[in-house]
Amino acid sequence: MKIRQVLVALEEFAPLPLQESWDNAGLQVGLTEAEVSGALLCLDVTEDIVDEAIRKGCNLIVSHHPLLFRGLKQISGGSEVQRCVIKAIKNDIVVVSMHTNMDNAKNGVNWKIAEKLCLQDTRFFAPKQVDGIEAGSGIVGMLSQPMDAQSFILLLKQHFHVQCVQSNALLNRPIRSVAVCGGAGDFLLDDAVAQGADAFITGEMHYHVFFDHEQQIQICVIGHYQSEQYTAEIFRDIIKEACPDVRTEIAETNTNPIVYW
Repeated sequence: MKIRQVLVALEEFAPLPLQESWDNAGLQVGLTEAEVSGALLCLDVTEDIVDEAIRKGCNLIVSHHPLLFRGLKQISGGSEVQRCVIKAIKNDIVVVSMHTNMDNAKNGVNWKIAEKLCLQDTRFFAPKQVDGIEAGSGIVGMLSQPMDAQSFILLLKQHFHVQCVQSNALLNRPIRSVAVCGGAGDFLLDDAVAQGADAFITGEMHYHVFFDHEQQIQICVIGHYQSEQYTAEIFRDIIKEACPDVRTEIAETNTNPIVYW
């Protein structure tokens, strides 16, 4: 099985035209005609991730966040990105990233978050058509049973292994309808309100956006890394279905750059 075939499977699930204009999803480093020895699946590409791929005999890294966001004017080892590129090339490792195309794809990142919360009747709440494909940056679904706000926040802490949740004042009505946008999703808050969602889950949000929503919607910010931590499971399932002979490894390295004390 060639690496190219794995890349085709990933891009069939989340076509590159679904990515935002500022993004750089797709092939990052390497030659895709090599046979795949194993795929390491992760959120971010760091030197530790490349080392883990080497250690586990994986010549393919599939990440959510692109290694190359901006053009490199030199590759001399002066930054971690440069060192990752050098180490990947030296060890014949291909790096592929599925970012906002996977955010916007049906059954992508936000659907995985919803799955962890057992949300039902999920759908895009700000849908768009891209090359005839239905896509969207956020989804909304229903809890199987209404919950009070404090119990809902405790549920988030349990399922996403977070030490704290940033929120506005606790909602004084039951939560049933939940809007979701992994990563940095505050641009969708007004859409979530317009949909009548009782709660909005995202990874990070600007300070001023919290204002003026008291008793309108329960804002729950769980951390960028935490909100997208299960994305590797999507990669695993895509590859297992399309390329069942390819060995997949979900990365053990925690790449969250934020430390909680």
